[in-house]
Amino acid sequence: MIVRRIVLAFSLSALATIAIASTANIGERQQIMKSNGGATKPVVAMLKGEAPFDLAVVQKSLANYQDNIGKFVTLFPDDSKSGEKTSASPKIWEDMAGFKAAADKFAADAKMASTTIIDETSFKANMPNVLKNCGSCHEAWRVKDPQ
Repeated sequence: MIVRRIVLAFSLSALATIAIASTANIGERQQIMKSNGGATKPVVAMLKGEAPFDLAVVQKSLANYQDNIGKFVTLFPDDSKSGEKTSASPKIWEDMAGFKAAADKFAADAKMASTTIIDETSFKANMPNVLKNCGSCHEAWRVKDPQ
């Protein structure tokens, strides 16, 4: 009887740990996306002519993308497919290599832009290419109506 209670307690503890880890991964993914959105907002305003060009802000946004994307792709273990209103598409787990390739392309484009953007002209020529990654990734790897 005591052994059964110990086994049951251990099992429940293990399940709770897994559920917490899953929720933590989803929460971290959402925070990274909010961070990227915050970094994108001023850049888009500059592209639209709604804000003056500011190289320091652009470089900060590009650094944010590069810092975030490496961690972001590690936050999709099998136990984080659902919950916490995740908008992650099941396609991520079906084609993890493709998902990681998309993330690598985004990181590479952001890195390239960080070295080639030196003024407003180079910004307008290069930044849209970086931002296309956001749209294509959301289109391919995100569901529109989260659970």
